[in-house]
Amino acid sequence: MEKQQEIEALRKELEDYRKEKEQIRKIIGAIGGAGYDLRERILNCIFVFLLCAIFLADILRHFWDFKIPYLTPLLSIEIGVLLVSVKIIWMIHKQTKVEHFQFWILNSIEFRLNAIAKKLEQIGKKDEDGKA
Repeated sequence: MEKQQEIEALRKELEDYRKEKEQIRKIIGAIGGAGYDLRERILNCIFVFLLCAIFLADILRHFWDFKIPYLTPLLSIEIGVLLVSVKIIWMIHKQTKVEHFQFWILNSIEFRLNAIAKKLEQIGKKDEDGKA
């Protein structure tokens, strides 16, 4: 009878583990593990468009004497460096966020493994006590 209860307890823990695994999958998908969302794609397109526009304006200025008021070569370089810097900072921030969640997930898995190891050890001691 006692073994039946232990088996039921282990089945319940397995079912809880499966539910937690599904929750973790949803969380990973929400933080960017399953691809980009629409907002990120739009921002990436804006960054690329702005950098290409500045580059094209500078190319046109050098080869065909195309002049844009208030956009000097130095200012266009500074704007380009600023855009690239903002993009890099944004990517670092997103990566830090992902790493934080990965650490949290690994920590929770380790905690659950330790709890299961303790229960298995207790079950092993009960079996040894019962056989002896």
